[in-house]
Amino acid sequence: MEIPSPYGASESKGDTHTLHYELSIPYPVDEVWEAIATPEGLPTWLAAAEPFEPREGGAITLRWQNTDARGHATVAPGRVTVWDPPRVVEYTVEIHGRIRFELEPGPLGVGGTLLHFTNELSGPEDVRLDCLAGWHHHFEYLLQALGGHPADWSTWTRERWAQLRERYERGGQGGPPGR
Repeated sequence: MEIPSPYGASESKGDTHTLHYELSIPYPVDEVWEAIATPEGLPTWLAAAEPFEPREGGAITLRWQNTDARGHATVAPGRVTVWDPPRVVEYTVEIHGRIRFELEPGPLGVGGTLLHFTNELSGPEDVRLDCLAGWHHHFEYLLQALGGHPADWSTWTRERWAQLRERYERGGQGGPPGR
């Protein structure tokens, strides 16, 4: 079963891309924070984080557990550039640039968490499309992990990512993907 996830949007200026996602997550801010800002939570949906120094200026290296078409996993060393628990965490890492998560409580009566995500990175158009699909796919994993089903990276395939990549490519610059 596919978990619903809103599509990201992007803006580009030359080879600099800013990706945006807004997710309404049916879990409290503290649980979402644990998933996005701890070395225990990050591998359940995104990447192993070692080292991880939870403070502004702290070292972090994100080691993706999935692989590219050549079987290579991304290893992205960098720094924690914003640390404001449990509301904002930002990592600036090699390859993926600035990765920012902002959390706020969902509307009264609805609960949950609003996650505002921004990724600023550089590269050709293919990198923009790859990352739009990649983040979308990882956010599906985030929702599953929060629901008690962390990613089983040993069973990961490129199939879902490829479907998403094709949809983003059909959707064009900054717009929702075609159906």
